[in-house]
Amino acid sequence: MPESVPVRCPACRREHVYTAPPYPCACGRPCAPRLDPAGAPAVLAHRTWDEDWVTVRCTACGRANQLPHPELGCPCGTVLRIPVSDAPAPGARPGAAVPGDTPAPAARPGAAAPRCGGRIPFQPVTIRTARDAVTATALYLRWLGYRDIRRADQRPPSGIGLAAPGLVAQVDPAVRPASLRDVECLWLTAMTESAGCVYFSLAGYAEDARARADTLGVPLFVLDLTGTPTPVNGPGRKLARSGVV
Repeated sequence: MPESVPVRCPACRREHVYTAPPYPCACGRPCAPRLDPAGAPAVLAHRTWDEDWVTVRCTACGRANQLPHPELGCPCGTVLRIPVSDAPAPGARPGAAVPGDTPAPAARPGAAAPRCGGRIPFQPVTIRTARDAVTATALYLRWLGYRDIRRADQRPPSGIGLAAPGLVAQVDPAVRPASLRDVECLWLTAMTESAGCVYFSLAGYAEDARARADTLGVPLFVLDLTGTPTPVNGPGRKLARSGVV
């Protein structure tokens, strides 16, 4: 059962009870950060990619998962970052061999590291903010078999860029459909990095963007508000089936 801790907002002094949300591990078991009841929440003034994520080891299989750092939005408008404990969760196996901890093999140009079949069903996370869309995408890419997911070095013209060995991904939380230029810029970025690419959009794609993505072989996905990515073209369906761009 997810653990809860009392949290007092330092801005308005309201009392809250915070429960750490669970996220799916690749083995299928829910995984949640271990909260530090003795720590004080920090007011979140600005974000950095490294501080937005915490490493949590699954108590069932020992896999190390990168999960969103726990946060609480107070009704006064303050966003609080909830402290987590460095201690392993009860039942964790710190010495276990963890597939996610080993470096991914070098990918050939334009290809991504494949993952074996027999995947468990993807368990989405609800999208309420742009950050949730990035989280949902990162979890889906890990489900497909990609590791070491990070913020892309090169910022896209719109949305948020993610990268993994052999792959560049773009997450577009805008309310307008992704344009032809958006798709072409992603493809050009991937070509300069000798990597495959994939696009995730909340609002879908313009007709000419879909046509160009089919020509260039760019997988397209639409994210719904449940956090479920749905492939909307041939390359996208291929990626969803095999994990290979």
